[in-house]
Amino acid sequence: MNGAMSWPFLRLYLLVLFYFSANAILNVFIPLRGEALGATNTTIGIIMGAYLFTTMFFRPWAGQIIQKHGPLKVLRFILIFNGLALILYTITGLGGYLIARMMQGVSTAFFSMALQIGIIDALPEEDRSQGISLYSLFSYIPGIIGPLLAIGIWQGGMGYFAIVMVTIAMLTGLFGFSANVDTPKTQPMTDQAHSSGSIVQSLSQLVKNPDLCRSSAFMLVGSLIFGATTIFIPLYAVQVDKGNAGIFLMIMAATVVFARFTLRKRIPSDGKWHAPFMIGTMLLLALGSQSVSIAIYGGAFFFYIGAVLIGTAQALLYPTLTTYLSFVLPEASRNVLLGLFIAMADLGVSLGGIIMGPVADMLSYSWMYMVCAILSVAILGVVVYDRKKVVVQE
Repeated sequence: MNGAMSWPFLRLYLLVLFYFSANAILNVFIPLRGEALGATNTTIGIIMGAYLFTTMFFRPWAGQIIQKHGPLKVLRFILIFNGLALILYTITGLGGYLIARMMQGVSTAFFSMALQIGIIDALPEEDRSQGISLYSLFSYIPGIIGPLLAIGIWQGGMGYFAIVMVTIAMLTGLFGFSANVDTPKTQPMTDQAHSSGSIVQSLSQLVKNPDLCRSSAFMLVGSLIFGATTIFIPLYAVQVDKGNAGIFLMIMAATVVFARFTLRKRIPSDGKWHAPFMIGTMLLLALGSQSVSIAIYGGAFFFYIGAVLIGTAQALLYPTLTTYLSFVLPEASRNVLLGLFIAMADLGVSLGGIIMGPVADMLSYSWMYMVCAILSVAILGVVVYDRKKVVVQE
């Protein structure tokens, strides 16, 4: 095998699998633990959202630091830091969970940036979408069994939780220290790249660069819905007739894995904006959110159909937009701007908890998912506006 499926890249994908295993468990365990301790949806949303909100904050710096010091040195430090965060979960309560989530957020900012930048730099252009899709795929494989494992751990008690967290921390560290993330194109940071990558200057590109702005808008809304789904499904499932949170999240994760593997060659990798593809993806997300919303009345059938539709949209959205931006962003500042784009994905997931938690408290889980469906349709106005703009320019 060669290209995105060669052994050096498979080692990186396996490292991704180990790293994200803990989060697949925590995504279910923390809401259940929080509810048992009397926390409101708003509090649970803040704790869960703190993870990727912190990741978002550190993303723009991650690209620069990794390019300056090299991915291997950064990776080894980050894996130790992440291990400490996992151990912290085992000895604290809700307050400690918030700190641990923030520590995980810092770790993920550097971990994911190091691997994704390495994949983009090392692969030829025609294989970029496959590499990014496989990275995303392996980050979601733990989600297939993680939710059911989390429920089993919850029923078994905190002792089992501590054993699992410590084991994952050790395995991730041992496997990560033996991995090599250096790529042929990794080079020291030049003065031009440092200047072009100025964080303050680059932030303005979220508005000034139309490609980055449009892609970030789609990713923000999509990630908000993914975040709301992951965080609150464990609590909403008990209201759905024959609904099971573990099965829902397992189906969604399995759909993401299956779709990303089978459709990886169909994801555009030509540097062009494919409006019909994006419209179809967001409509899938809208239908999935609406299906989950009406599951409170229609039962488990609509509940699990929503998992399939949301999983399919999730499988397509991130690799499509990331690959597109890898072509159209300026080479000198690409790493930092990609960091900003991924930060928007992180922000969206965080807002899924921070904003949608209060919505669920004020209305209901069903209405909250209906709001998600409305948002995924409303963002399609960006595509319509872009088409009108192109016609005027022509």
